[in-house]
Amino acid sequence: MSRKQIFTYVTLVIGLGAAGYLLYHTFREYSVSDIVESVAAIPVANLLMALLFAFGSYVCLSGFDWAGVRYVKNDLAYPKIGLASFIALSIGQSVGLSGLSSGALRYRYYAHWGMNTEDVAKIVLLSGVTVGIGMAVLSGIVMVINPSDAASVLRLSETAVIGIGVACLLATVGYLALAAFVRAPLKIRGWTFEMPTLKIAIAQVVIGTINFALVSACLREVMAASADVSYLKAATAFVLANLAIIITHAPGGLGVMEATVRHVMGDQASIGSLVAFRVIYFFIPFFIGLPLALIVEAVFRARKSRSGHGSSIDSHAMAKQPAAVG
Repeated sequence: MSRKQIFTYVTLVIGLGAAGYLLYHTFREYSVSDIVESVAAIPVANLLMALLFAFGSYVCLSGFDWAGVRYVKNDLAYPKIGLASFIALSIGQSVGLSGLSSGALRYRYYAHWGMNTEDVAKIVLLSGVTVGIGMAVLSGIVMVINPSDAASVLRLSETAVIGIGVACLLATVGYLALAAFVRAPLKIRGWTFEMPTLKIAIAQVVIGTINFALVSACLREVMAASADVSYLKAATAFVLANLAIIITHAPGGLGVMEATVRHVMGDQASIGSLVAFRVIYFFIPFFIGLPLALIVEAVFRARKSRSGHGSSIDSHAMAKQPAAVG
């Protein structure tokens, strides 16, 4: 077993352990009936709006892959990009280690559609950069406009939090500047990387920011059913929860998301709202993406089988033809 595999397994075990502890700590005061009753108290209108925001987020996530595919100068049609993105991320975000799990699924699809390993690696890399940019922009906005909540959780002064927020926004501006002016390629182990064009970089900023804004809106919608929750505070809770998820590597942020949001929002985040958000944004896409992945895999195998069968028939027919007389 390689060191990389050992590190991956250790990280997964630690993440699962943290998730289990935080789930227990968050839910230990509630019975199953309490949780069911809390979820049932959320109006249908709020649940439908949360579903709409979640749907919008997954559309934006397909935009991450779209930017990556265009970055490698491939003209793959958007429906195929959207299919690969949804299956990869709906599964990857739930099982954990999203970069590895979703990257493997992306490779399966994009390689089937003619891309090589380097192109897929660049798509996954650019998608990860888009995640970072989107989170940086949203973090910068909430920390500058609403520093008090972040300061209380991070145990920093409001001035320091505002400084972090400004740094996040400046980093995004710096990324756009690099995209506009730096064209020199970077070679790593035979692969060549270069900055995306300014057009793609702007698309990354816009799509990435809108994505996380929609996820925050989804979270706020389920919480607003039982408390007067401002969008800004919900976005702050989401940003801080994601920072905690990055640190712990818990699969799908399980337990970490709930504990952090609960810590930031207090009683405004009912136990039902936390469960509803988990179901809407993670479980429902997962249980759609998993059978969809199996269907697509079956289609791929059927096409490969037909293609191989057709080739064998052609070869057999050619073998039966009489040799030409010279």
